[in-house]
Amino acid sequence: MSTKNVFRLNKVYDLIATGQIRYDKELDPGTLWTWGRNNSGQIGDNTTIYRSSPIQIPGTSWSCVGVGGKHSFALKIDGTLWAWGNNGNGQIGDNTTVPKSSPVQIPGTSWSDTTITYNMSFARKTDGTLWAWGAGAEAQLGDNTTVPKSSPVQIPGTSWSSVIGGSYHAMATKTDGTLWAWGCNFRGQLGDNTIINRSSPIQVPGTSWNAIGTGFSDSIARKTDGTLWAWGNNNQGQLGQDDVIRRSSPVQIPGTSWNIVAMSRGYSTHATKTDGTLWGWGAQTDSDAGGRLGDNTIIKRSSPVQVPGTSWNDVVVGNYHTLARKTDDTLWGWGKNGYGSINNSNTIPRSSPVQIPGTSWYDVAGGGNHTLARKRSPEV
Repeated sequence: MSTKNVFRLNKVYDLIATGQIRYDKELDPGTLWTWGRNNSGQIGDNTTIYRSSPIQIPGTSWSCVGVGGKHSFALKIDGTLWAWGNNGNGQIGDNTTVPKSSPVQIPGTSWSDTTITYNMSFARKTDGTLWAWGAGAEAQLGDNTTVPKSSPVQIPGTSWSSVIGGSYHAMATKTDGTLWAWGCNFRGQLGDNTIINRSSPIQVPGTSWNAIGTGFSDSIARKTDGTLWAWGNNNQGQLGQDDVIRRSSPVQIPGTSWNIVAMSRGYSTHATKTDGTLWGWGAQTDSDAGGRLGDNTIIKRSSPVQVPGTSWNDVVVGNYHTLARKTDDTLWGWGKNGYGSINNSNTIPRSSPVQIPGTSWYDVAGGGNHTLARKRSPEV
């Protein structure tokens, strides 16, 4: 069994190393499936037709997925990286600004994992280097400029172990457990106790960081001791402090044994615990957005409330919908469903988890209004 961090779900890289999942890429051909909004070709089926149930993207050997506002990425086990969808800011990375409705290969090899956001993209290579491309006006590419890039540029530093992008900022961890942030900081989302934008990585106070999440203007991170910390904008209670006060440096969220974390551009936060429970807090409804926290209400929460169900394994959050996987590899969704992004063959919003058809779901990412997910082979 390989303990290399090739599994990426919500940009959390320590699952393999801690033995919580088994992953052997030689046994996993990884079929790729997608559904939801498709106005920019983000579904990847060479059309712009919306889909409210899963359709398969051609090809096999997919190993990792990521989605942004209107674009998508997937990694193959041979280390090649592929992208499609909106490309107005060069976020596909093929040195053009032309949208693509089916996968095109990104230059380079030895890609290890990827994360993308509204209009920018990040990926890490097996040598621990970190690369970025797309919009850059808010210094969010971390390359010490404010210039957009349509092909990958390297972010300073080495030994990067994970990365995640917010709307206009990004965070990354290193193998030594340090946490770094860059980009827009108008709500204190970089966690350095200022509101000054940063065009290259700066260190967030603290050590032993090993799981991270970002939203529109907020951030969250877990430490190896199971404590959970948040900072940045808090207008919807998304920092979990039982208030709506903004923070520019990390504050601890009550509770222990936190595991997987996820934030959305829609001001909501979710996290699992090591006992398999799932919790949500922050914004709930936004016109037809439904109850995106999944607690069967549309009430805003400024501290964690439990989502019904047990045996939750991991969670990801799109703009206004949430997706979570259980230990039996079933996939569940709730929140806004205007374009079929939850995928129950309709567009009805949901305020509690509904099961997405199919089994053997292994990796999932939620975007603006679309979803990309990977299935694994039965023997894995």
